[in-house]
Amino acid sequence: MRGCARPAAGSEQHGGSGRAALPGPWNCRRAPLPSPSPPRRLRPPRRRALCPGPRAPGSPLGLGWEAGSGRRPLSFSAAGLVSSAPGPLQPYMRLMRLDKPIGTWLLYLPCTWSIGLAAEPGCFPDWYMLSLFGTGAVLMRGAGCTINDMWDRDFDKKVLRTASRPIAVGDISTFQSFVFLGGQLSLALCVLLCLNYYSIALGAASLSLVITYPLMKRITYWPQLVLGLTFNWGGLLGWSAVKGSCDWSVCLPLYFSGVMWTLIYDTIYAHQDKRDDMFIGVKSTALRFNENTKQWLSGFSVAMLMGLCVAGINCEQTFFYYTAVAAIGAHLAHQIYTLDIHKPEDCWQKFTSNRTIGLLLFIGIVTGNLWKRKDPKEMNVVNTDI
Repeated sequence: MRGCARPAAGSEQHGGSGRAALPGPWNCRRAPLPSPSPPRRLRPPRRRALCPGPRAPGSPLGLGWEAGSGRRPLSFSAAGLVSSAPGPLQPYMRLMRLDKPIGTWLLYLPCTWSIGLAAEPGCFPDWYMLSLFGTGAVLMRGAGCTINDMWDRDFDKKVLRTASRPIAVGDISTFQSFVFLGGQLSLALCVLLCLNYYSIALGAASLSLVITYPLMKRITYWPQLVLGLTFNWGGLLGWSAVKGSCDWSVCLPLYFSGVMWTLIYDTIYAHQDKRDDMFIGVKSTALRFNENTKQWLSGFSVAMLMGLCVAGINCEQTFFYYTAVAAIGAHLAHQIYTLDIHKPEDCWQKFTSNRTIGLLLFIGIVTGNLWKRKDPKEMNVVNTDI
């Protein structure tokens, strides 16, 4: 056949593919056939994984399942646990803010301070009281949020951050919220009845604050002060639950410090919604302080630290307690100095960091109390009885 030249083996053809030319008549100038593909390698059969698949979104521990498996991702966060609960329960759990436990922590921690300070020298706090007050904090915070959302259902619809709350969006009716509120308060009463009579009367006195607090934002620019009076009632109640009555030289400075602390963190929290608050006519310390917020927060911080020092002196606390107070002062200074009141994300981050402050003080109280020695007079009484 004419015109068919046989090129040397290994010469490039068709754009320099680098493949060896085919021999014989296939080297003509007509369109060549595609080169044969290389032989496929035999791979071992893929085994089915016995463990969960790749990390799923929203699962901080990587405990997820592969996409398309039809199973919800596992998560140990509060929001993840609420989202994995049965559908009919989720609106009520969100109404209690179980998906945002920071409020429960801020309500519970003053109780732990008081219980810790009331412990006997050289002893740990009463674990039964800590668990009892923890249960009460969950129930009373849930009841407070239910009352708040019932009062504010019309306001919540106008604010982007709160428009998805269960009552505002219609997932829970007003009647259902009343019934649910009654259930929470009934359970909280059962917890209260486990305490002594003095503490029962003292705890019942706080109910008026719980009910009226949501109205304060319509009346005064200081609703955060009323919230502080409400949220730190456990600073009085914890001591009385352990001792049978309040030692006002310790309880009042501790309560005062808690109120100042609430003014700090809830003013920061209120800066998230100040534009919406101005539009709908709701008042707050964020609007009252405005650009002078850092100066006010600094004053509240100094007052809080002074109250903690007075409480520590009156109950003869030790070095570890005052070390914790100093760490709290450093935390507050950094928090206020770096705060950007015009960024809601930063305000939320600073607000949630206050749980660290509460835990620092509790650790300082416990370690300081363990370092204390028992009163020699009490030791002599014990030895005499033996």
